Amino acid sequence: MHPPHSAGKVMGVARRQDGDGMVLAVSGDLDLESIAPLTAALTEAGEAVPGAVVVDLSGVSFADSSTVNILLQAHGVLGARLRLARPSAFVQRLFGVIGLERALPVYDTVEEALAVRRAS
Repeated sequence: MHPPHSAGKVMGVARRQDGDGMVLAVSGDLDLESIAPLTAALTEAGEAVPGAVVVDLSGVSFADSSTVNILLQAHGVLGARLRLARPSAFVQRLFGVIGLERALPVYDTVEEALAVRRAS
């Protein structure tokens, strides 16, 4: 069940190039009806970006199983190039409940996620 939250914050994805990688700063509510921009951004980044694709989740106020599914699908395509960073409190709880951080790399900061790319 989708909890009531701030009148459905519009989902957005801001893209920022970082060397051969890209940071996707996601904000708002992520659910089946609003996930399309993130799906498109991950697909585009996977095709055009040779380096890491870091998804900054600090601005996400709500996420559901469709978000988890999209991230797992992206990981299947991008592999270790996909990095999740700065999960909001809501996203941290969601990932903790389902154990997603055991399957996907989750970093405290975008900088930490990008540094791993540079070190490898």
